[in-house]
Amino acid sequence: MNRIEGRFRKLRDSRQKGVVAYIGAGDPTLEATRQLALAFDRAGIDVLELGVPFSDPLADGLVNQLAAQRGLASGTTPPRVLETVTAIRRDSGIPIVLYVYYNLLHRVGLQHFIRSAATAGVDGLLILDLPPEEADDYERWMRESGLCAIWLVAPTTPEERIAQIVGRGSGFIYYVSREGVTGMQTRVADTIESRVTLIRAHTSLPIAIGFGISNPEQARDVAAHGDAVVVGSAIVNRIAENGSRPDLAEIVGQFVTTLVEAVRP
Repeated sequence: MNRIEGRFRKLRDSRQKGVVAYIGAGDPTLEATRQLALAFDRAGIDVLELGVPFSDPLADGLVNQLAAQRGLASGTTPPRVLETVTAIRRDSGIPIVLYVYYNLLHRVGLQHFIRSAATAGVDGLLILDLPPEEADDYERWMRESGLCAIWLVAPTTPEERIAQIVGRGSGFIYYVSREGVTGMQTRVADTIESRVTLIRAHTSLPIAIGFGISNPEQARDVAAHGDAVVVGSAIVNRIAENGSRPDLAEIVGQFVTTLVEAVRP
């Protein structure tokens, strides 16, 4: 069984909610990424999302854009991200999803990248800018490699299209809880409950809710409506503030521990 599917099954069986943590790969270095992954595993994070640095991350707000710049500056490339995943796998079985823009995979070669990702120990891909209507080959190669294809549903997605999107997904559905780009927010959207209910009418897959969740209190409140919460910018911001410190992984690990404790008291 794919590690993502196994983790969500375990959460379901124990009636617990999950926490998905996003960081930019190579921010500030790929060795730091490896150390952060291990710290997150110890903290109880359920899925690690690694953002593959890209020069034009159109779905990302300023915090994650700057993380991508730092990743590029540290020499992070898609093959080096996969090498880091392989290094993480020597010490951890934490489920790993790559958050990536299609241009990078097209440049490397989509089928080649998917097979290389599976060999490295990646469990799923979340491609930000690949329309489902153009994903037949992608989905076939993902199934053949045993990887989960994670799809996004937005607050503005019509119900007919929700049904089309979730029918193609595996692992979990990522619900983008607000319009716009990634980034920390002072309050969560008030439409989460109704939108998640609508999505659930069309899929039995777990639903992870992200975009704008910034602190343990928000994570706890949002978790009540979904199967997991996704926290990114708030974690990335702490990496930016402490990136030069030798105890970076410990500091950021302490913050993600508060997220896990809020969602799974």
